Amino acid sequence: MQIIPAIDLRNGKCVRLRQGDYAQETVFGDDPVAMARKWAEQGAERIHLVDLDGAKEGRPVNDGVISEIVKAVAVPCQMGGGLRDEVALRHMLEEVNIDRVIIGTQALKQPEWFAEMTRAFPQRVALGVDARDSMVATEGWLDVSETSVFDLAQQYVDLPVAAVIYTNIANDGMMQGIDDSTVDDLVRLGDIGLPVIASGGVTTVDDVQKLAKRAAGQPNLVGAIVGRTLYEGTMTIAEAIAAASPS
Repeated sequence: MQIIPAIDLRNGKCVRLRQGDYAQETVFGDDPVAMARKWAEQGAERIHLVDLDGAKEGRPVNDGVISEIVKAVAVPCQMGGGLRDEVALRHMLEEVNIDRVIIGTQALKQPEWFAEMTRAFPQRVALGVDARDSMVATEGWLDVSETSVFDLAQQYVDLPVAAVIYTNIANDGMMQGIDDSTVDDLVRLGDIGLPVIASGGVTTVDDVQKLAKRAAGQPNLVGAIVGRTLYEGTMTIAEAIAAASPS
């Protein structure tokens, strides 16, 4: 199970939010490029980037910084936030050289377009499922829909989707651990037949071990994104990687 450190970008800085709330922001660094280098040097095999400004604006905003990060590290980077049309996708994939783009809002609102993009860029488009109580949240987590995460994922099971990145926004940035119901949701998404990456609430070595134990029986649970816990020093990347590895 891959450990993927997160860098959330707002106004060009490295920040973390609590429960996706833009009013509950903590700035962890003015140099996201240096942060990315640090995580790569510590053993990260992939880096997760979120353009928080883009998520609100509906278009990439921090693409300049993201381009610098991609050039600075030798590991693949995935990115979400503000990707609402093919022009934005092509820009990030072909000009910025992001390895994977993550689409959330448009996958819910324009399913045919999302399907078309997965075919145009096979294994380079991930489905970002941000949820509260297993229901999909959209528009930078500002709205909660009436669609379940499972109904959304089921639509795309036969397409070349790179992964489903599932974030429980009730847990995200709260440093309270990952709850059993979220883990159950992750396994259920894996049962549908898509690769799944956990995000939100992964705080301690015990959390990673909990996920790794379930991943042993569900090979589609392929990764975990870790954020605030790294910045606050609760867990290191090395500790997380060790916990995610089979004993």
